[in-house]
Amino acid sequence: LVKPGTVERQEGGLATQFVVTDGPKDVRVEYVGILPDLFREGQGVIARGSLDNAGLFEASEVLAKHDENYMPPEVADALKESGHTLPSNEDS
Repeated sequence: LVKPGTVERQEGGLATQFVVTDGPKDVRVEYVGILPDLFREGQGVIARGSLDNAGLFEASEVLAKHDENYMPPEVADALKESGHTLPSNEDS
């Protein structure tokens, strides 16, 4: 997860630093590029890249993970129209 309060964007540039955490362990990540629309603090991410000697993870790609309950709106609408019941958190 992207640790809340750790996202630092370079003003006027594409460089972003943030911390990824699994709870007990944190890793600082640096990425240069356009981040996905779903990227935000507290959100799950997948970062591909390499760890340097100082412990900084230099990401070459960052993917934002959907919530495990995510369903595209068009799929949810099609299921509703066919009479299927959706869990309450996807019904809005």
